[in-house]
Amino acid sequence: MSETTVGMADPAVRRRLMADVAQEPGSAKPDPILQVDNITRRFGGITAVDVNHLEVQRGMITALIGPNGAGKTTFFNLITGFDKPSSAGKGAHWSFDGATLDKTGASAVAKSGMVRTFQLTKALSRMTVMDNMLLGAKDQRGESLLRCMFRPIWSSQEREVEEKAAGLLERFKLLEKKDDYAGSLSGGQRKLLEMARALMSDPKMIMLDEPMAGVNPALTQSLLGHIQALRDEGTTVLFVEHDMHVVQHISDWVVVMAEGQVVAEGPADTVMANPAVIDAYLGAHHDTDLGDDDLLDESADLGPVSETAAEAGAPSQESTDEGKHA
Repeated sequence: MSETTVGMADPAVRRRLMADVAQEPGSAKPDPILQVDNITRRFGGITAVDVNHLEVQRGMITALIGPNGAGKTTFFNLITGFDKPSSAGKGAHWSFDGATLDKTGASAVAKSGMVRTFQLTKALSRMTVMDNMLLGAKDQRGESLLRCMFRPIWSSQEREVEEKAAGLLERFKLLEKKDDYAGSLSGGQRKLLEMARALMSDPKMIMLDEPMAGVNPALTQSLLGHIQALRDEGTTVLFVEHDMHVVQHISDWVVVMAEGQVVAEGPADTVMANPAVIDAYLGAHHDTDLGDDDLLDESADLGPVSETAAEAGAPSQESTDEGKHA
C-alpha cells in the first residue's frame, strides 16, 4: 500500500485525502493507480466512449455511474484489453500502477493486477465451484507442459492454491457448494463466485460491472460488505452500478459518464446534486412543465396534431443505436 493511502479503512483518512481534489471531470488525484488519456471508441457513426482524461485514486471505492448507453461497460472493455479504442495509435494512452497498457491484451492486464467481473457472469457452468476457483490462481507451475510431468515440482503449490480457494469460498459463504457445478448456483451466488475467483490472483484493483444486478436482496448486503472489506484490505475498487442507494452507501468517489464522456466527478452526496448529473439521468428539460396549461392559451400555435404525435412517439435512430453500446 502506498504511503499516501495508509489507514484507508478509516473514513476520516479517506475524506482528508480527497478534500483538496477538484470536483470536476478529469481531476488529478493524490495517488492515482489508473490513468486514462484520449480513449475514444466509435461504432459506425456513434461515439460510445470519448474520455479525455480520468484518474482513479488508489485504495478507494470509485463508482462509475451514468444512464444506459453512457459507455461504462465499453470503457471497462477498452482498458482491460477486451476491446481496442478507435484512437489507438492516435494519442490513446492508459497506465496502471505505473505500467503502460496501451498495447496489452486481456491476459497481460490481469497479470498486472487489474482484474474485472462481468455484467453477465462468466462462471464455467460445467465445472465445479472449486475448479472455477483454481483457474483464477496465477503463476501455477503445473501449467507448464514440461513441469506438469513431474508432480513433485507443483504438488505443494497446488495444495496451497486449494487452501487459498477454500478460504475465499468460506469467506463468501460458498464452501459447502465447492463440489457443485457452477451452473447450479443462483444468480447471486454466481456473482459471489466470480468475485471470489477474481481475488485468487491477489489483484491490486478489481473492476466490478454491475455487481448488484439480478442479485437477491438477501445477498445484496453481503456483497456490499465484501466490496467494503476489499477496500479496507488495500484493494482499489472501481465499479459500475445503477442503484444510487448502493453508490451513496459504499463509494468514496463518483465518476459520471453520459454519451461516452465524463461529465462530473466528486463525492456521492455532492455529485447527485450536480446539474450535469441530473440532466444526464433525467434529461436537460427535466424541470420543464409539460402539463396542459398551454392549451388554455387559444393563440398558442400547436401545429398539426399528426406531426406533433409523430415527433413525440418515434425514437430517433441515434438513441436506438446508442442503446446497443451500454
